[in-house]
Amino acid sequence: MIERAQYSPGPARGAQVRKDGGKWTLVLVRELRHSPKKVWQALTDPAHLREWAPFDADGSLGTVGTVKLTTVAAPTPQVSETTVTRADAPKALEYNWGAFDLRWELEAFGGGTRLTLWHNIDRRFISMGAAGWHICFDVLDHLLSGTPIGRMVGAGALKFGGWQRLNAEYAKQFGIEAPNWPPQKERTN
Repeated sequence: MIERAQYSPGPARGAQVRKDGGKWTLVLVRELRHSPKKVWQALTDPAHLREWAPFDADGSLGTVGTVKLTTVAAPTPQVSETTVTRADAPKALEYNWGAFDLRWELEAFGGGTRLTLWHNIDRRFISMGAAGWHICFDVLDHLLSGTPIGRMVGAGALKFGGWQRLNAEYAKQFGIEAPNWPPQKERTN
């Protein structure tokens, strides 16, 4: 594993927001240097998910059915009964995570994979979600390249300076105010 201290995320990129009434969907696109089959395994296999994703799965996400997802590094772990509604290896994966839907599409591209994630998310947290997934995708890329840097999610990610910068950059890109997270204590003189 390379030193986490050496990791610095690149600038905010490959993200957009789609608005449909009160529903906001975060769309993230990342080009990876790995085959769709290899990326699919990382998206669906519980052992791989434990290395990069913001949740643990008690079973494979690679087949239609029910799986429990548990948030990682949250103040209180949230366990969600998740329904995988589409598992078309190695092209498309759809499931819910709590009250939100996720759709992954994998497309062979330039000897690797163009990975697209659609995640409907509370608009108040859209820049935070983009920053978090940005880092998760970086960790995933390092893992698949054989140079793992370790999972950075939840409260641990919020303390990471790169996450703070990305949160602000995505907020600016989306034309919203960056959430004050983690909450900063007000100074009193």
